[in-house]
Amino acid sequence: MGNNKGGMFRFADKTDKLLMFFGTLGSMGDGLQIPLMMFVLSEVINDYGNLSSSVSMHIVNKYSLWLLYVAIGVGLSAFVEGLCWARTAERQTSRMRLEYLKSVLRQEVGFFDTQAAESSTTYQVISTVSADSTTIQVTIGEKIPDCLAYMSSFLFCHIFAFVLSWKITLAAIPFTLMFIIPGLGFGTMMMNVGMQMIESYGVAGGIAEQAISSIRTLYSYVAENQTLDKFSQSLQKVMELGIKQGFARGLLLGSLGMVYISWAFQAWLGSILVSKHGEKGGDVFVAGFNVLMGGLNILSALPNLTAITEAKSAAIRITEMIDRHPAIDTEDKKGKALSYVRGEIEFNGVYFNYPSRPDTPILQGLNLRISPGKTTGLVGGSGSGKSTIISLLQRFYDPIEGDISLDGHKIKKLHLKWLRSQMGLVNQEPILFATTIKENILFGKEGTTMEEVEKAAKAANAHDFIIKLPDAYETQVGQFGLQLSGGQKQRIAIARALIRDPKVLLLDEATSALDSESERVVQEALDHASMGRTAIVIAHRLSTIRMANRIVVLQQGRVIESGTHEELMQMTDGEGGEYYKMVQLQQLATLNDVANTPSQKTGGRSSYRKGTTPQSPFNMISSAAATPVMYPFSPAFSRSAPFSAPYSVQFEESYESDDSHFTKEVYRAPSQLRLLQMNAPEWGRALLGCIGAIGSGAVQPINAYCVGAVISVYFRTDKSSIQSHARVYSFVFTGLAVFNFFTNLLQHYNFAVMGEKLTRRIREKLLDKLMTFEIGWFDQDENMSAAICARLSTEANMVRSLVGDRMSLLAQAFFAATFAYTLGLFLTWKLALVMMAAQPLLIGSFYGRSVLMKSMSGKAQKAQREGSQLASEAVINHRTITAFSSQRRIVGLFKATLEGPRKESIRQSWYAGVGLCSSQFLAAASTALAYWYGGKLLSQGEISPEKLFQAFLALLFTAYTIAEAGSMTKDISRGNNAVGSVFAILDRNTEINPDHSSAIDAMRTQIRGHVELKRVFFAYPSRPDQLIFRGLSLEISAGTTVALVGQSGCGKSTIIGLIERFYDSDKGSVYIDEKDIKDYNLRSLRKSIALVSQEPTLFAGTIYENIAYGKENAKESEIRKAAVLANAHEFISGMNDGYETQCGQRGVQLSGGQKQRIAIARAILKNPKILLLDEATSALDTVSESAIQEALEKMMVGRTCIVVAHRLSTIQKATSIAVIKDGIVAEQGSHSDLLSIGKNGSYYSLVKLQGGNSPYR
Repeated sequence: MGNNKGGMFRFADKTDKLLMFFGTLGSMGDGLQIPLMMFVLSEVINDYGNLSSSVSMHIVNKYSLWLLYVAIGVGLSAFVEGLCWARTAERQTSRMRLEYLKSVLRQEVGFFDTQAAESSTTYQVISTVSADSTTIQVTIGEKIPDCLAYMSSFLFCHIFAFVLSWKITLAAIPFTLMFIIPGLGFGTMMMNVGMQMIESYGVAGGIAEQAISSIRTLYSYVAENQTLDKFSQSLQKVMELGIKQGFARGLLLGSLGMVYISWAFQAWLGSILVSKHGEKGGDVFVAGFNVLMGGLNILSALPNLTAITEAKSAAIRITEMIDRHPAIDTEDKKGKALSYVRGEIEFNGVYFNYPSRPDTPILQGLNLRISPGKTTGLVGGSGSGKSTIISLLQRFYDPIEGDISLDGHKIKKLHLKWLRSQMGLVNQEPILFATTIKENILFGKEGTTMEEVEKAAKAANAHDFIIKLPDAYETQVGQFGLQLSGGQKQRIAIARALIRDPKVLLLDEATSALDSESERVVQEALDHASMGRTAIVIAHRLSTIRMANRIVVLQQGRVIESGTHEELMQMTDGEGGEYYKMVQLQQLATLNDVANTPSQKTGGRSSYRKGTTPQSPFNMISSAAATPVMYPFSPAFSRSAPFSAPYSVQFEESYESDDSHFTKEVYRAPSQLRLLQMNAPEWGRALLGCIGAIGSGAVQPINAYCVGAVISVYFRTDKSSIQSHARVYSFVFTGLAVFNFFTNLLQHYNFAVMGEKLTRRIREKLLDKLMTFEIGWFDQDENMSAAICARLSTEANMVRSLVGDRMSLLAQAFFAATFAYTLGLFLTWKLALVMMAAQPLLIGSFYGRSVLMKSMSGKAQKAQREGSQLASEAVINHRTITAFSSQRRIVGLFKATLEGPRKESIRQSWYAGVGLCSSQFLAAASTALAYWYGGKLLSQGEISPEKLFQAFLALLFTAYTIAEAGSMTKDISRGNNAVGSVFAILDRNTEINPDHSSAIDAMRTQIRGHVELKRVFFAYPSRPDQLIFRGLSLEISAGTTVALVGQSGCGKSTIIGLIERFYDSDKGSVYIDEKDIKDYNLRSLRKSIALVSQEPTLFAGTIYENIAYGKENAKESEIRKAAVLANAHEFISGMNDGYETQCGQRGVQLSGGQKQRIAIARAILKNPKILLLDEATSALDTVSESAIQEALEKMMVGRTCIVVAHRLSTIQKATSIAVIKDGIVAEQGSHSDLLSIGKNGSYYSLVKLQGGNSPYR
């Protein structure tokens, strides 16, 4: 624990060292409680027990005062201990957190993608900021002082024991080892099993997390049953380990019965010392007792020691990061800043591959010159290195060979922050921070005025929509900007780039995620912004770069063609080169020369989209080697569905913390009876467990009675009979040890079996129930997948403690108390009543101490939650922060969040002091009271000394037992709320029942596929005031293809959601084959419908498993056939592991086009009657797109198809096209019918809009 460079106390300043010094003194004083009291008691026993002389009130009062002084002294040192340690813990850890975050933000971008996708660095960083630093805080604030107190108690116990009787002390020490060693052994066994349990639950938890975060895919493929089977198989191992852990706990507590063997030995040896060697009875007894207590103190100190070593390793992790020097250091002061930038950029012989995939070359000797003040477009297939060029230019990475220069200066020689400040970046997935719009724009440039913010927003065409929002520039954008539509986010991102007035503008697919209307607006803003600046534009839609001064075509990391649009079209004597081929491909499907426009659906935004995976014109085989999982700025997962940003996890739900973050409401706990009913199959186990608990409860009072008797044996006037009397008690003690071992085993093993089986049962029921809920429920914020998974893992686990542990504890405490009180009243009712009156104080003080410590660490964690949330966003958006050099700004925001915890901690440290003080004082004072009153009765001759000692010990030992049971009630009360929330789910009735037994089975009735929506009114449950449909009617005949077009947010995807019955309409109905969709058994209906959406969701597992998801028990031949039809077989066979290739979490190991083809194969395998295509090809480049379009057209034959598309070219062959506007179908007819309506037609204006950007008129 030394104050070394990597140590825990590295951030302690002078004040902290002082606090720690006084805290240590306090802890030592606190530890003196038992040794000092026992020292005084040895005198008391000698005087009280001596039968030959009577006890006067003078002596009684003297000793009672001594005991009271001890109580006051111990109380004061405990106060100092609590106050100082709690205060310094918070001071040191907040400094540590800040340094850590600063260091993380300094790291180069490559650092975050080198770690494998599984052990995501992001996750590590977040858990460090939250969990590791909390571990250290709890350790400094609680574990170290506790440990010091126990150690000092151990030390002083032995010192006093040697002073009183060195013979018995030396003889008794080996016995302490006899219970410490088994204690350690079984303790580590329990720990190991616990770790294995956490690991093995990880598998089950992963299955549940994927299912819930991709609930739409799960529902549309009716995969509920197979998911549940997988889940319960993986729970089997967890259950077995849990039972093993219960067995280990029984062994551990049973082996502590060695204490009784030690008593047996002491009774025998003590009787010899008193009768033969003339030692005093009190001295012998107290010396022996001290040795035992010393041993128990060591056992109590051990858990603290393990916590301290854990904290040391946490401190090492933190300091490693703080001391890590990034390969590309943003804080580097070296390098020059040019006084004037023209913006000429040159790549000279650049070779590069991503550190995370060193064997996949990306750039291979790239030579490229970009003229100043001109716009250059980059085009090429997936993985040809377009985005890489932009990353290298910003020095996110350095090339392996070759140079990049700006105005003739190598960029490595330039000042890094200055270099980045000259560039404005807008990428495909704009990343916003969870703060206001104004703050988001200010990320571009520190300390600018509001006028400049507005000016930038106007230039980005964002000002108009911002002022229409209720809070204008002060509107909160939500985590990752989820409150805004794609076009709105994109324009804010452009404003953020423009506010710094960059010389070089980098646009990576900046408009691909928008619909035609937003795109035109954004494109205008970009064209306007590019004037007079060097602009580098990456695009798939060739129309967007047609006007560029120069277009560069990349293939496998080299430039293969460059020139203007016209030059490239005329290459090789008018034959045209690669670029020409791409243009041809994009024209293929176009009669009307409509340029390609993927989209962002605003209306159902909470439904499908989070962003698109960039893919580019002509997907060559290199697509497997597409840009690494991290697309320019999006950490791999920001592409997952909106409700599962897996790492925005609210962490710190370590078992210590109080009420969990998502249960806002306090749930009513289910009645104990109901839990018992769920546990009914294990009633036999419960009975055995209770028998064990009764036995364990009886052990303490019997022990106390015997110990009291032994003391009085020492004072027998007939010396010769002492030994024979003591021998009897020795045998009783030995018997107790054996009895205790078996009762503990019986109790803990049986309750473990009972609890584990219940936990498994509840987890299965919970997931089963969750998979019946309507999608609207999952859209609510409090039901994010992270929150639900926490319910499955931690809260379901608490049910176990509620039944097994609660019964076990209550039975034991109840019987122990009953035996003890009966015994006390029987021996001496007056003294017993006084002691029972003081008992609540005593129990309260034990209980108070353990609970106080727990709730303090909980409160500290709660106060830091905000900071952790901020840190996690900062890490996830690390690229954006780096690009805009806004590290300082984030650190500032983080400092602000530390203020709350600081104030909280000052309050806490006073509580800690007062709480510890009162608990230690009361414990000592109640002993003083008991001996004063007992002495009074003794002097009046009302009781014998033997009964005084027996009653006192029986009640004292029992107080410990009850307090121990009490400290567990804290977990139990927390468990109550948790279990309440579990039952709230189990009791909730879904609004859309997926498995109606009386309903029509769609598989039997052979659906034809006639779909009709009649006068449908609908608003998303999460936004009830925004009506999407106002009486929409639409009929789709069986076997025809209908296309849905319209602007963002008009409700195209919503129609698909209603047909899949993810939602029910507010008014009006949806009919399939003339029957209301509500009359069908939903799961059987979904088997006849297949959905391919823009963002295909794949699951972690092999490609084979992902395709087979579409149909249970599919044959291998069927799967291969589906893959061939989806044009996926080729690229799958080309991979090393073929169909056994792992897709990674959410399919991150594959490119967008590959994922989409697997998703289509999955749909083909299902052989549906109704096919729903939601923008199925928008995220693809032209080659993949034409391949997939072909696959889809094969698949559409003879099926009812509903197609949502922005790219009008993809839907001109549709039987009919429906234009949706203002919540109704505005126009419907074939392509030519709708065009013939003329200028006033909605379809005509959409075509015009898209045609306007078309390069090929």
